[in-house]
Amino acid sequence: MAVVVAATRGWRLLLVLGAAGLAVLGAPQPPNILLLLMDDMGWGDLGVYGEPSKETPNLDQMAAEGMLFPNFYSANPLCSPSRAALLTGRLPIRNGFYTTNGHARNGTPALVAYTPQEIVGGIPASEHLLPELLKKAGYATKIIGKWHLGHRPQFHPLKHGFDEWFGSPNCHFGPYDNRARPNIPVYKDWEMVGRFYEEFPINPKTGESNLTQVYLQEALDFIKRQKAGQHPFFLYWAVDATHAPVYASRAFLGTSLRGRYGDAVREIDDSVGKILSLLRDLRMAENTFVFFTSDNGAALVSAPHEAGSNGPFLCGKQTTFEGGMREPAIAWWPGHIPTGQVSHQLGSIMDLFTTSLSLAGLKPPSDRVIDGLDLLPALLQGRLMDRPIFYYRGNTLMAVTLSQYKAHFWTWTNSWEEFSQGINFCPGQNISGVTTHTQEEHTNLPLIFHLGRDPGEKFPLSFASAEYQDALSRITLVVQQHQETLTPGQPQLNVCDQAVMNWAPLGCEKLGKCLPPPESLPVKCPWPH
Repeated sequence: MAVVVAATRGWRLLLVLGAAGLAVLGAPQPPNILLLLMDDMGWGDLGVYGEPSKETPNLDQMAAEGMLFPNFYSANPLCSPSRAALLTGRLPIRNGFYTTNGHARNGTPALVAYTPQEIVGGIPASEHLLPELLKKAGYATKIIGKWHLGHRPQFHPLKHGFDEWFGSPNCHFGPYDNRARPNIPVYKDWEMVGRFYEEFPINPKTGESNLTQVYLQEALDFIKRQKAGQHPFFLYWAVDATHAPVYASRAFLGTSLRGRYGDAVREIDDSVGKILSLLRDLRMAENTFVFFTSDNGAALVSAPHEAGSNGPFLCGKQTTFEGGMREPAIAWWPGHIPTGQVSHQLGSIMDLFTTSLSLAGLKPPSDRVIDGLDLLPALLQGRLMDRPIFYYRGNTLMAVTLSQYKAHFWTWTNSWEEFSQGINFCPGQNISGVTTHTQEEHTNLPLIFHLGRDPGEKFPLSFASAEYQDALSRITLVVQQHQETLTPGQPQLNVCDQAVMNWAPLGCEKLGKCLPPPESLPVKCPWPH
């Protein structure tokens, strides 16, 4: 405990002096920051969260050596807006990662289209991204894996604060014929080095792919190089093996009791173990803050073969029920975070933005609303901070959680038309009046659940009860305050154009991989859900 107290005092000094002041005093540099962001991994996918096969020993050990957050949330039930929220510290409704083409529509196309590479928009130049700000404190920055904040040249991650990139602008959907639709490119820094299903093969039948091993080696090599440097590093490891179509390397295929999805989880768990072991071997562990989480809940629409588990929670990805937005979350920082702790702090993926800046001795931008909190008081001192969680679906505030109470102002899974076609975001879960297939408004009398007693959102409080009235009055005030500060950003997910797809990415001419684009025909993106 004395070590933790001393470390906490040291980081209070860091926050006061900032990186520049510490350099003048010759004090230790701020810590390295390593964010491990999974893709469509559910709350119930780790042994430490109760997954019965217990196939995640390294992540379970990470939790035993660090701090577990059972009440940690994404900022959106979809990949791209959630990632934009992480890197800006701002809700997607503020940073522009939403659509106004329909009420409460996620920015995701019909499953027939199956990829968002025709979207014209991306991360606005006016947004300040985490790597861009960390560079002011001398950080070397790298992203490995899925970017998903726009694939056109102006949205390239190296134009938004990253020094290095190995990965893709979109998910690994495909294979495509490169005529009606191009295969997704893989980049090394500024230029593409191949495409998925071509130079970076994924076997659609077996799910075999070496991509996680490639991403692991990129991470290990980057960390080794930083050991010799004089600067702290920020590494954003955003692998996507658990996003359908799920993949794993040959050594892991067929090894899980959970099928191919479990194979992918086991390989990720093994990779995280190797990364943490390298930090220990290089004696960098005590100066590296590591946080593991996911971008949204498990995609139950792909169940049972290519989806994870959301544990006791309702529904999954695409929805604003708990299964769509409550995430696994583990913080690890030996010598600083007390071991074996569970924090009941309500946390958000946006908090990683503000917490990372705090670790670097930086303050968040003061010219805009920042939704993320600094979690260091919870991490280092065990303090709990009162805060709401806002659940947006597209341009609509669907629900709010405050303390243990969650109020639904709108309920919707997906349309009857989609549901009748077998597209089901809540398989095996049908709560009358809750998992609705029409958009049901409850703004006058919200459905309120006590998530401590009822984590599965099955038993709404009685409208006439004193408990309901008290919770409603407190949540109503929070919503009013939120809406008073809300200035929506320019929506980035409204316009689609097949001409902007990945036909001719930067560097394609060197590989002979440029493809002729079709005529530009901008249209409103059709978002069915």
